[in-house]
Amino acid sequence: MRKIALAATAALALALSLSACSSPGTDSGTSPAPSMSQSAAMGMEKSGDFMGLNDKTVKGSVSVSDTELTLSGFSSDEGPDLHVYLTKGTDEAAVSAGTMVDAVSFDTASQTFTLKGVDTADYTYVVIHCDKAKAVFGAAKLS
Repeated sequence: MRKIALAATAALALALSLSACSSPGTDSGTSPAPSMSQSAAMGMEKSGDFMGLNDKTVKGSVSVSDTELTLSGFSSDEGPDLHVYLTKGTDEAAVSAGTMVDAVSFDTASQTFTLKGVDTADYTYVVIHCDKAKAVFGAAKLS
């Protein structure tokens, strides 16, 4: 019985000393990973790679922060009225419900667009869309 009481006391003492290591206001040298809401608040960047849709070719990558959308290694089939959109999908309805960022050049590899008043956390895709033809040329899923 005495051995059980000693073991319980030792376990309690160990638990108390370990809990003191993680007390609020102390830094044990490691921080937990931020939650999704903390990540969004800290302005985490999302990115993705383009793929062509509807028999069109779109290549390159995109990164999106709270303030900028940047295309890298970008190229697209030529279109008369190409724009870049932030959307929740890749169809016409998603483009209509999305946010147009700006006109995009089909043959300029590096392009950067300023985002003002856009909550990028609301969007899961960057879409290249020909407004005149009402056609999605390609999209990149953001992650």
